[in-house]
Amino acid sequence: MKLEGKKALITGGNSGIGFATARLFIHEGAEVAITGRDQKTLDAAVKELGLKAVAYRADVTDSNARADLFSKIGQRFGSLDIIFANAGIAGATPIGSADEAVFENIIRVNLTSVFFTVQAALPLLNDGSSIILNSSVIGSLGSPGRAAYAASKAGVRGMARAIASELSPRNIRVNVVAPGAIKTPIWSRGSTPPKKADELTAEWAAATPLGRLGEADEIAKAVLFLASDDSSYVQSVELFVDGGIVGSPIGGATFRSA
Repeated sequence: MKLEGKKALITGGNSGIGFATARLFIHEGAEVAITGRDQKTLDAAVKELGLKAVAYRADVTDSNARADLFSKIGQRFGSLDIIFANAGIAGATPIGSADEAVFENIIRVNLTSVFFTVQAALPLLNDGSSIILNSSVIGSLGSPGRAAYAASKAGVRGMARAIASELSPRNIRVNVVAPGAIKTPIWSRGSTPPKKADELTAEWAAATPLGRLGEADEIAKAVLFLASDDSSYVQSVELFVDGGIVGSPIGGATFRSA
């Protein structure tokens, strides 16, 4: 088992990539704390994950909630070996009509709260721990209408490199996983009609060199690599798990048939 005896925190671990990662971590021997804002999905997640999982309802953007979260984790686990800062939101911010409150909230959730989650966790982190931040290919692609989301995810990359420089003396590794289009509940959230969501899915699949959306389990395997000793000499990287859309941006069927 790659994580035998390890203790991990996964924010946004009640669904999608976070849940898949929690399940894999537990399979590999870890005890896992997950967070989320919806108690119903947290309860369902813990029921499925079993006795080596514990859930905390917490808003990672709230400093008091973060303090309470890490107080409870400290009492339960004593210390942490792994943090996967996964919680995040999407949103449209087209230039010319973007709502300032929406823009600021995306930055707050996806970037600011990630930094302060890591900061709040530091007293619990053992030397030699692994921190993984969840980014996105949108942080590298010029996706129209996604300026705030792109800025937040590109910011995660830059932030990870700075934090890695600071924490390297403690042998704490800080890396980034950058998923492409992945089959998760985020595709069906919000006001996007199902037909439009299906169209977007087809478009992303056609633009991806491997010709399909990824699975949450495929991201979880990449996070496991970054969390485990398999990546013991990996520091400050952004690992794209995207079917080739960043590395070969015109390799998808859309472009091959043009």
